[in-house]
Amino acid sequence: MHRVLPVSVAAFAAVAAGAVPAAAGGAPEADLAYHGVVSMTGGRVDLRLVPRNHGPSAVPDATVRLRWSAPLVDRQALPEGCARSEARVVLCRVGALAADDMGRPIELRVRLRGTPSEVVLETDTVWSGGAVDRNRQNDRQRVLVLDTGDEYYF
Repeated sequence: MHRVLPVSVAAFAAVAAGAVPAAAGGAPEADLAYHGVVSMTGGRVDLRLVPRNHGPSAVPDATVRLRWSAPLVDRQALPEGCARSEARVVLCRVGALAADDMGRPIELRVRLRGTPSEVVLETDTVWSGGAVDRNRQNDRQRVLVLDTGDEYYF
């Protein structure tokens, strides 16, 4: 299932009017990062993710992709703003982020098919409202999660 996430007209107008610093080519520049904690027990993965924009420009809206190395069960209870896009992928709306600001935490619990002993979680930005992110190292994460109930921070 694909969802179209709306962009605020006021935020678009601010970018178009040059109200935020622009990268080469005229697009505003932002530096999105995701930090969080993830754990797994018996095929259930709990994730808390906090988005951050290190700036220099605001981001009118963004979407983070959460990809697991194992497929998810078909039926998931996902929080508002999150939707399945593939068998192993969930997309979550981050929302608007001011420069040098943190966004609202994204918390979700997913069930994997079966009970794998480990899973790799990958995060990355798939949409940033037109902002250019020249430092993709801090929004692209790979975390190995063992089925121990231990928390893994990234």
